Amino acid sequence: MVTQVAKKHLRKQILNFKPTQTQIDVAFIVGNGTTRLCINPEKLKEHGTVYGCNAQYREYSPHYLVSVDVKMVNEIVASGYHRNNEVWTNPNKGINAKSGINYFSPHKGWSSGPTAMWFAATNGHKHIYILGFDYVGIKGKLNNVYADTYNYKKSTDSATFHGNWLNQTDRVIKEFPNIQFYRLIHQDGFIPDKLANYRNLHHITYENMAEVFGSTIYSDKTDQKSTI
Repeated sequence: MVTQVAKKHLRKQILNFKPTQTQIDVAFIVGNGTTRLCINPEKLKEHGTVYGCNAQYREYSPHYLVSVDVKMVNEIVASGYHRNNEVWTNPNKGINAKSGINYFSPHKGWSSGPTAMWFAATNGHKHIYILGFDYVGIKGKLNNVYADTYNYKKSTDSATFHGNWLNQTDRVIKEFPNIQFYRLIHQDGFIPDKLANYRNLHHITYENMAEVFGSTIYSDKTDQKSTI
């Protein structure tokens, strides 16, 4: 967790959260940590460009779907989703598709969430919201909205090591100092020390999101809103 000084700085960021932005400037990176379950991803599309990750195609169609795990990409291909929607991945001989897939070139070799974040930054968005980037597990167990489903671990499995995700997120924030990033957390949620003191990264709450993008928040924040 962060120091008391850092916490005061972050609380000030949250209290002062009233950005002015236009739809073309805004992007949402939707990860799969459980903190994003209060957000209606379909509604996000009314406010900006949505970059989804992995199995989210089961629920809705983001503007861009990013998946770098070969098994996950082949699930997407088997569903036929890639024929009518934009899917982005890294080149890999194991992908079962001859066409309809977009490849990063050069690719980062990163996980899907940070790759999507970097992709949005290179596409010129000025305000990028990152949702479901929780990093830590839930009481030491897997933190993923798709736990216990095909191609995912069980909810009883140990939490996934988050060091690589965190380092990759950190690199994007450093690379794009003129972009404002906003990471959604619960009130007093986990904030890694590495992400505590950036001027272009703001940790925001659901209440902050509701002030700016009210229609995107489910009225009941406790239940998973998923069609999986």
